[in-house]
Amino acid sequence: MNKKTDFKFVDYLWDEQKAESLGDNQVELFLYRSNILGADLRITNYGGGNTSCKTFEKDPLTGAEVEVMWVKGSGGDIGTLKRNGIAGLYTDRLRDLKKVYRGLEHEDEMVGLFNHCIYDLDSKAPSIDTPLHGLLPFKHIDHLHPDALIAIAAAKDGEQVTKEIWGDTMGWVPWQRPGFDLGLQLEKCLADNPGIRGIVLGSHGLFTWGDTSYECYINSLEVIEAASQYIEDKIKENGSVFGGAIKESLSGDDRKKQAALIAPLLRGLCSSEQRMVGHFDDQDVVLEFINSNDLGKLAPMGTSCPDHFLRTKICPLVLPISAEADLSDTSSISEQLQPLFESYRKDYLDYYENHKHANSPSVRDCNPVIILYPGVGLFSFAKNKQTARVAAEFYVNAINVMRGAEAISSYTSLPRQEAFDIEYWLLEEAKLQRMPKEKPLSRQVALVTGSGGGIGRAIADKLIAEGAVVAFSDISDEFLADATANYSADQAIAINCNVTSAEEVDNAFKQTALAFGGVDIIVHSAGLAISKSIDDTTQKDWELLQGVLVKGQFMLAQSATKIFKKQNLGGNIVNIASKNGLVSGPNNVGYGTAKAAQLHMSRLLAAELAKEDVRVNTVNPDGVIVGSKIWEGDWAEGRAKAYGITVEELPAYYAKRNLLNKIITPDDIANGVFVFLGILDKCTGNTLNVDGGVSNAFVR
Repeated sequence: MNKKTDFKFVDYLWDEQKAESLGDNQVELFLYRSNILGADLRITNYGGGNTSCKTFEKDPLTGAEVEVMWVKGSGGDIGTLKRNGIAGLYTDRLRDLKKVYRGLEHEDEMVGLFNHCIYDLDSKAPSIDTPLHGLLPFKHIDHLHPDALIAIAAAKDGEQVTKEIWGDTMGWVPWQRPGFDLGLQLEKCLADNPGIRGIVLGSHGLFTWGDTSYECYINSLEVIEAASQYIEDKIKENGSVFGGAIKESLSGDDRKKQAALIAPLLRGLCSSEQRMVGHFDDQDVVLEFINSNDLGKLAPMGTSCPDHFLRTKICPLVLPISAEADLSDTSSISEQLQPLFESYRKDYLDYYENHKHANSPSVRDCNPVIILYPGVGLFSFAKNKQTARVAAEFYVNAINVMRGAEAISSYTSLPRQEAFDIEYWLLEEAKLQRMPKEKPLSRQVALVTGSGGGIGRAIADKLIAEGAVVAFSDISDEFLADATANYSADQAIAINCNVTSAEEVDNAFKQTALAFGGVDIIVHSAGLAISKSIDDTTQKDWELLQGVLVKGQFMLAQSATKIFKKQNLGGNIVNIASKNGLVSGPNNVGYGTAKAAQLHMSRLLAAELAKEDVRVNTVNPDGVIVGSKIWEGDWAEGRAKAYGITVEELPAYYAKRNLLNKIITPDDIANGVFVFLGILDKCTGNTLNVDGGVSNAFVR
């Protein structure tokens, strides 16, 4: 095999040993090729692009050998593509659809006909790109969206540049919305240019192919490499990009500080129709663009590739605020931001009204997805962290496209009507309508203290299971690493925070805002227990209990309230207190007093913060021995001594003393927290005992 592995602009990831282990299984090799292509974001981004292969299979009805095309299904991602994410179709049947195709005005009806071509009954729904692969004869095909190729495709003289780079070995098809007719145009381009190695789609992307999966892979890399080298040479010739810089970025630490301060304000404004989760990006390519002379010219033009603007909206919002602005003056900054968002929403509504058709879906959320803050970075807001992050990645792709196209000649974007017809395509709307129903805590950001283990970890796990993103907070890095090991950064972050330190509490909120845009839910579960008589309770014991349980709760509430007010979205605080805050018991003066203070502080905060639509409630556990970190230390010995039993007898003892005779677990407490957050949305100032029923702890 003739290998070329010395690529400069793309990653050569083909593992010969891995490929050999797949043998001659062409479908597995196609999946492998797809995954390694998708692993390089310079080649294609999450959910973008499409890959396929064709094999000969036995027809289950006739026994005849038939050609079957295996292609990425609708809504899939080539980087993570698996067998259950592809569609298998009879190639001949797909090509026979040419006999019933009625023209561009009837494009959408063809998608329904794809189902009549299904060979594999376990197929994923075929995507709109299916005929683009099926009408070409090649065994292996890649349809990718490399930044460098889209830059050429979006340059005003893209067709000429394609010829300059590849001569007669590459075809060119002008911009056309994906669909059956575009497949016909690819077929015609190949017929008119036999022997070509690929086709550039105007403003869209790239088609390449090969007789084997490896040959297809290498062909794709070589074409992308040539385009990338051409653009780099042009940039060197020009000496600068985007007209050069007109301002400098803040230092890395200062950028993050400003981003954390402004993110909750931006999030609140972006959530005027529905709550959003945020993402922040200040990588070099972003800063180069947002600090440039050409930002004002290029940003309003919008993105060119449909895969980009479907996730980013056609244009970003650019903030005309100094990077050095004093963002601690919330009211002043809000006064500057509010009219910017109102103007953006009006412009987007005008875009909809001016381009809609009689059967267009209703206008969607008019708020920006991408927000550019010169000198600081890029913010993106969407329904969850993954979608926000992917939107930012796609806008970085769009920046790279503009960068390359401007270096070549000049960047061109899609006409607004073409963009609208993609964004509000009925097939795209149908895809959105098929999305799973959102979970109860979807779009919510939670900060849970003491979540490295025990009750706090169970609460954090429960919130993620119900759709929230969570900042795990604890004083143990070891516990945090274990607690977050099975979650991605799109689901959770870990923050080492001692809740007795105002500086560390403030940092925890800044990290949460930087990661997710703000915060909606605070659960104070950090705790410890000291069981001693008044004679044995030291001042250090007292101060430690008061610091973690009471002072920590106060500082968390104070910091959270500042962010809640910035967002203007309301909020939730749930404090984990204890039955001991209601019931007097022996050897418990320090712990019981602190828990009682937590309870009453929660009631006071509920009364004060209701006007901000912030609800404050308390969950009182009791006897949570199994899985609780508190019971691993001296507390268990102290309680056993107080009751005249052994430590080993404690679980049974606590179960027998509640009315239901039930052992209480951390998951039970987590369910109690969820009741306040996901079900009882009109309750505040309440205390919920999760203790199996302890009559002398009844609140009333």
